[in-house]
Amino acid sequence: LGVAYARGEGVPEDDAEAVRWYRAAAEQGLARAQYNLGFMYDRGHGVPEDDAEAVRWYRAAAEQGLASAQYNLGVMYANGEGVPESYVLAYAWFNLAAAQGHDGAQEAKNSLRTRMTDAQVAAAQDLSGKLLQAITSRGSEP
Repeated sequence: LGVAYARGEGVPEDDAEAVRWYRAAAEQGLARAQYNLGFMYDRGHGVPEDDAEAVRWYRAAAEQGLASAQYNLGVMYANGEGVPESYVLAYAWFNLAAAQGHDGAQEAKNSLRTRMTDAQVAAAQDLSGKLLQAITSRGSEP
C-alpha cells in the first residue's frame, strides 16, 4: 500500500499515507519497506527531511542485503549526511552493492577510491568482508 500511495496507483497520491504504510512494514523487518521509509526521510517526502532517520532505515535494509539500501547508505557516509563522513564505510557499502550488480555502485566506489589511501581501501575491503559475513549469517530478505 505504501508504494501505491507514493505513486498514486489506484489511490490518491499521498506521501504521508505512504510513510504510514512503509513504517508499519518496516517495523516488521521488511527490507524493501525499510529502504522506502529511509528514502522518504532522505528526500523529505511525507515527513520532514531527516538524514539521521534516513540512515537508520537504510542501514536496517542494508544489513539485510538490499543493494539499493547499501548504495544509499554508502552515499550518506561519503557525504557525511546523518552520520560522520567516512570514506571507509562508504566504500565498504558501495562494495557490497556493486557485488550485487547495483547500477552506479561500482562507479561510486571507483570515484571514492581516488580520495582514499591504500590503507583506507584495504580497511574498507576488510570491512566489506565482515559486513557480508554478518549479512549472510543472519539471512536476508531483499
